[in-house]
Amino acid sequence: MRLRLDLAYDGTDFHGWAAQPGQRTVQGVLEEALQRVTRTDVRVTVAGRTDAGVHARGQVTHLDLPDRAVAVLPGRSDRSPADALVARLGGVLPADVVVRSAREVPEAFDARFGAIARTYRYRISDGPLVHDPLRRDVLRHRRPLDVSAMGEASAALLGEHDFLSFCRPREGATTIRTLRELSWQRPGEGRRDEHLVVATVRADAFCHHMVRSLVGAMLAVGEGRRGSDRPLEILRARTREAATRTTPGAAPMAPPEGLTLESVEYPADGDLAAQAEAARRLRG
Repeated sequence: MRLRLDLAYDGTDFHGWAAQPGQRTVQGVLEEALQRVTRTDVRVTVAGRTDAGVHARGQVTHLDLPDRAVAVLPGRSDRSPADALVARLGGVLPADVVVRSAREVPEAFDARFGAIARTYRYRISDGPLVHDPLRRDVLRHRRPLDVSAMGEASAALLGEHDFLSFCRPREGATTIRTLRELSWQRPGEGRRDEHLVVATVRADAFCHHMVRSLVGAMLAVGEGRRGSDRPLEILRARTREAATRTTPGAAPMAPPEGLTLESVEYPADGDLAAQAEAARRLRG
């Protein structure tokens, strides 16, 4: 049985998603819990690997379980195997990881290559009077931000481009992506929480460090250190050095703690195989 798991986690105390020897990672914790409740070796495939300190509300993985493991999951209950798996995982996972749901999916479902869009949000507090120290998913920023200027700069990057300047490239893989949304709002404008700034970033896929690099470029604009044309100049340079050099006005990566993976979108079941095959050919 192929199962889709939808999960959320607080990334603060994790060394990212991907399993690494000697490090506490989301994948490592999840696979250990799955092995405990299914009594079988389990490997999961994830929609998008998150960096150390990055959070998720809508992460998606898939896994394959042998029939013998599926059969024993409900025990003496009348729950489905998927519901029983969620309940059992809730008893063994740490408090900073929650599997929200599980369901059987077609064999063609691929959490990574089957996705057609991913949405992240980056949350920033630019006013110390309203910064909530209990919100570990909000970056405390000590300079006021011009949201209108950031929105203007962001609009120039929408569409299909080579985002090499904003990525850490992987050998043999393309850095061409379609950026569908990069918008900035103050959702609490006029209220006490008006100093909360939220960026929404949506694309077909993201290469490594792309979201944090985009946000970093826009923070320089929002602070008034660079003009609204600077991010487009970085994009057109098509070189990683354009975004990482330390000269004045360059765009460092934004810190990880403000970033959250909100959701992952997939096509209808009948289109899953074609979507996954196309993505594998394009991104490798």
